[in-house]
Amino acid sequence: MKTSFPRAALFLAAPFLTSLSLMSVSPAAHATAPAPPDAEQRPHTVTAPHGATREDVYYWLRDDKREDPAMLAYLNAENAYADAMLASLKPVENTLYDEIVGRIQQDDSSVPYRDRGFWYYSRFETGKDYPVHARRADGAGVDALSIQTANAKADFSGEQVMLDVNQLADGKDYYAVGDWDVTRDNRILAYADDTNGRRQYTIRFKNLETGELYPESIPGVSANLVWADDNRTLFYVENDPETLLTVRVKKHVLGTPVADDVLVYEEKDDSFYMGIDRTRDDRYIVIGVGSTVSSETRYAPADNPETFAVLAPRARDVEYDADHYGDRWVIRTNADKATNFKLVTAPSDATSRRQWTDFVPHRDDVYIESYELFDGFTAIEERAEALTRVRVLKRDGSDEFVQADEPAYAMGLAVNSEPDTDWLRYGYTSLTTPATTFEVNTRTGERRQLKQQVVIGYEPSNYVTERVWTTARDGKRIPVSLVYRKGFEKNGTAALLQYGYGSYGASMDPGFSVTNVSLLDRGMVYAIAHIRGGEEMGRAWYDDGKLLNKINTFTDFIDVTDDLVKQGYAAPDRVAAYGGSAGGLLMGAISNMAPEKYRVILSQVPFVDVVTTMLDPSIPLTTNEYDEWGNPEEKRYYDYIVKYSPYDNLDAKAYPAMFVGTGLWDSQVQYWEPAKYVAKLRDLNTGAHPVVFRTNMEAGHGGKSGRFRRYRESAEMYAFMLDQLGLDAATR
Repeated sequence: MKTSFPRAALFLAAPFLTSLSLMSVSPAAHATAPAPPDAEQRPHTVTAPHGATREDVYYWLRDDKREDPAMLAYLNAENAYADAMLASLKPVENTLYDEIVGRIQQDDSSVPYRDRGFWYYSRFETGKDYPVHARRADGAGVDALSIQTANAKADFSGEQVMLDVNQLADGKDYYAVGDWDVTRDNRILAYADDTNGRRQYTIRFKNLETGELYPESIPGVSANLVWADDNRTLFYVENDPETLLTVRVKKHVLGTPVADDVLVYEEKDDSFYMGIDRTRDDRYIVIGVGSTVSSETRYAPADNPETFAVLAPRARDVEYDADHYGDRWVIRTNADKATNFKLVTAPSDATSRRQWTDFVPHRDDVYIESYELFDGFTAIEERAEALTRVRVLKRDGSDEFVQADEPAYAMGLAVNSEPDTDWLRYGYTSLTTPATTFEVNTRTGERRQLKQQVVIGYEPSNYVTERVWTTARDGKRIPVSLVYRKGFEKNGTAALLQYGYGSYGASMDPGFSVTNVSLLDRGMVYAIAHIRGGEEMGRAWYDDGKLLNKINTFTDFIDVTDDLVKQGYAAPDRVAAYGGSAGGLLMGAISNMAPEKYRVILSQVPFVDVVTTMLDPSIPLTTNEYDEWGNPEEKRYYDYIVKYSPYDNLDAKAYPAMFVGTGLWDSQVQYWEPAKYVAKLRDLNTGAHPVVFRTNMEAGHGGKSGRFRRYRESAEMYAFMLDQLGLDAATR
């Protein structure tokens, strides 16, 4: 099911360094640094329902409308300070940016997929930031490879452009298309766009035959929409304008006033997300709602979606997601103590869990992540020993696994738009292998490579990926994915960049990034710590890193650092750490718990004021996440969260160098969290290392829009990291 975004937008960023000609940088560049901003303190007491109080003198920096002159003056002062601090590094930033962009094939395109007589794909044009969403009619000699060949030659004859996002984004500081869908008769496109990064979308309509843009639009929605079979009725999800919670499903009939749109379903429980979709066989439209610990699905015939039946009523601690194909539902669920999930089936008219029959049983050592239904087989995406794999379960009960050739990699199901085929598409990547799309014939075993990400100037045989296991202080084995250049010696002198996330059950699998290559070329090591709070080791790995076990996430990350240094992967004074969003919470926690172990902290859109945010149900996403962090209105959760919340645990001590980034329009981690954090950090930090705080005044949680603009932001941050590590710019 499609759902709204949790606070856990994944910042699996791939840090990078680049060829810096003959340049070398040093922290000494900031010997004459200007004085940082000093935010005003205003008395304010935050009181919990159980009576506990906390003083928050920077609470005034919160402004829901983002227009308070004093608040904006402070953010602008911090940006000016960042400009001054980083001015000497501008040549390094420019070089980083140029090299990153130089690695990218600019006129790239996605692998086409066929759906109802058309091949759909997205492509980029040289020098442009945004994609072109297009399609070609199916016919003799038209397939995925022939279309990719034509696109590579810039032969766009026979192509129909649905959306040229470059034109739509022209003149806008931020623009993104979040979702789109085409009517069953292939004539009308509905799409949702966002113009400030707050993920509050507006739906618009386009006639694909005439190019006409319809005058009507539907504001205040999530990026989730589905057409019914009549080619006139669109189902969409309406957001609450303040909390941005997905609260109502409505249907709009093209050509009628939006004010007349009919309410289809309203979710009263504000701890649930909501999404809509069509089933695999296009037979049903489904409404899915889900919290951290519970799920519920409603379904109605797509050709007459008037009445929605509940597939199985929600129950606490029972999660499920369902798809329909043929004459049955196939459901992934943790019901009946299936902690790592199992697959069950149910008849098409099912309305109760009593009608469920086990299909793929639960296993303690294998976590079922997702699945796809086909005529002759079921493809299952699984996770075992912190590695993903694709299992093909055939109709006769036999099964086989898609093979991988590296010790640390990521594999998953790709777009498989047609169920009546023997061919299965899947994606493969690793820290050394660029993203690759394969298709394998499940009957003959034949495998074809449909596309591999082109990385200009990159030779994968020059690099080595490794999976190691470290030991946490409580004895748990923690997997770590590593990559370095061939010839690297574990002699305890190298610089290390360690990434982590560890929340929401989100698994940080090792994938290739063009930005990592130059880091490795300078002898650095890049590591992903698969810490508790993710699901790399199954559902228990997640449960052991949330709620009253959350501190395990932070100590795991620190213990990985200690172990990697002990094993000689890095010098103890040359470790940098990076995380974003909930990974920024991780960065704030380790900075308080073990500041001496990290030379540089890179923290993007960090969730650092956990107590105040989780006490305020008016803030977007708060109520959805009580089962992730705990509701601090209950004293036991309050007392536990206060022990680790980064903002509350800042103290008079020497902190590492820090680069903290945020977006003014962020709807997931509000800008005032990092703003308050930095202001308080400046009061208490006794160390000499710089703290830089950068606010993107035109963007939200994901940074600037466009494929190149975000690299400019990354280049600035990593120029800062280079400077602080004193890394020799010459490649090895």
